Order: sequence, then C-alpha cells, then structure tokens
Amino acid sequence: MQSYRMQMAETGTALALRDVPAPTPGPHQLLVRLHAAALNRGEFLPGHGPQGQPGSWKAIGGEGAGVVVAAGAEASGFQPGDRVMGRCAGAFSEYALMEAAEAMAMPESLAWEQAAGIPLTFLVAFDMLVLQGRLKPGEWLLVNGVSSGVGVASLQLGKALGARVIGTSGSRDKLAALEPLGLDVALCTREPDFAPAVMEATGRHGADLVVNTVGGSVFAENVRAMAFEGRLATVGYVDGVLHADIDLAALHARRLTFFGVSNKLRTLEQRAAAIPRFVAEVLPHFAAGRIQPQIDQVMDFARLPEAKARMEAGAHIGKIIVRMPA
Repeated sequence: MQSYRMQMAETGTALALRDVPAPTPGPHQLLVRLHAAALNRGEFLPGHGPQGQPGSWKAIGGEGAGVVVAAGAEASGFQPGDRVMGRCAGAFSEYALMEAAEAMAMPESLAWEQAAGIPLTFLVAFDMLVLQGRLKPGEWLLVNGVSSGVGVASLQLGKALGARVIGTSGSRDKLAALEPLGLDVALCTREPDFAPAVMEATGRHGADLVVNTVGGSVFAENVRAMAFEGRLATVGYVDGVLHADIDLAALHARRLTFFGVSNKLRTLEQRAAAIPRFVAEVLPHFAAGRIQPQIDQVMDFARLPEAKARMEAGAHIGKIIVRMPA
C-alpha cells in the first residue's frame, strides 16, 4: 500500500510517499481501507504530535474515514463492510488500523470527506467545551484562532450547545466566512489586545469559557477577558510561546480554572472513554445536518505536501482533507 512518512528535523519536516505492507489488525483493532483523511496542524509541529525521534521517519495522519476490511478476534461492534470514522495513527495511508473502542459508525448523510474531519477535531472540542469546560446555554465562549480546524469545531459545537461565541482571527475575510456558522462577535486581531472588546461585547461579564488555540502570547490577555468562575482551555501553541505570566490575583479572586487538552500522554482507555457520550450527544447533530463539517479544501492523496503547505501558511478555514486513491 502507499503510505506517507514524515521526518522531523530542527529546521522543519520532510514528507516521503512509500510502498509498505498493509498492517495486520490486533485482537481489538479494525483494518480500515481509508477513503479520506484530515490534516491537523499539531502533528506537523515539534512537541505536538508523535513525530518520533529527530531524524527518524514515521507514519503520520491522525483521523480518517473508510470501510472496515478486517476485524480482530475481540474487536466487537464492527464487521467487514461497515463505514467507520475515527482517530487512527498513520491515516495518510491507503490502509490504517483503528482501535475498535475509538471507531464510530458514519452517519449515512455524511460524505467520506466530511466524516474524515470529525473524529479528532470534534472530540477535542467536546473535551474542551463539555467534559472539562462545562459550557452552558447562554454562556460566552471566546475562541482564539477561530478559523483553525479546532477553532471552527469549537464555534459549531458551541452554537449547538446554545452558547454565544466570540472569535479572534487576523483575517477579516476568514471572520466574514464564519458568520453564517453563527459567530456572534468577530474580533480581527493577532495581538493580545482583545480583552477590552470582549468585556464590551459581554456587558462587562467576560468570557465564561476560553479556547486558546494560539499559545502563550495570548494567555495573559485571555485571563483579562475571563468572567467570574471562567474556564480557560489550552489546546495548542502554534505561536511557539510556551511560557506565560499568570495573574494570581485574578486567578484567586475570580475563581478561575485553567486546563490543558491533549491526547499525547493519554492511554487508549482514557481516549476511548468519551466516545459513547460523543456518539450519543454530538453525532445526532451531524446526522440531522445541524452541524456540517467546515471543509476548506479537498485534495488528492498525492498532493499531501501541498495540503501541508497550505495549513502551515495559515491559509485555510476549517479542515483540509486528502482523498485516497480509488
């Protein structure tokens, strides 16, 4: 089968398309013939994804959708021929292994390309907004970098949960493109200067939940924008800033909560624990068309390097998808 490998070095990354044997499913795994897979910026950033040792080549891709070809002896719930989507390592390949505990049946209304962009991004959003963020109807949600894959998913899920959403982006065009998805307040900025506008938009209440996809450069400003008993989720640091000041007086007086969102150190059991609730609470929104995955562009499998360049340039709105060879 054809499979992309990536090499991480101090100066950047390199991609190579190779012919390798198709993997064999373990007892609890599914072998899936992938039809589409989605890009996630974190897997191309040092320290974010599982890139392996510097200089080594490693299979990449973290989510996709396809048809089950074979199932392990103890992989219950699925059988060959089933249409599935889920998180899976090495998704930029014709075949990949999916843990049965993390696989989800595709809603019939979704195309392969739509389904491929749901598992990782929306599960992360579900973690931030529901499991840890405890977002309630009517609350204010602030999303830094709202045009990113996770940012758009947070906007869409937040609106489905009844929240009012404020988004920041350095592009007015991107913000305008997100207005049809329900973006309530659009703040065009790349600087840590948005707290006054957030406080004004919320009637001095502040943001009840903040999703920080940017990093340390906006952390302190997010704190200044938070409401009493506000929660702040850090899901990325594309700015490369890994340290930030914490206003202890604000943390103390306003009873704030800071938490991180990452699967890097989680076990399979920990990752899979959220799947039943996600299937019950979020997938019906997709099946009914209330949430439609925001796809920036679909590219053929051979154009993965081009797709990666588009993502790294920050030119996308939502998810970039690669379509597998027929």
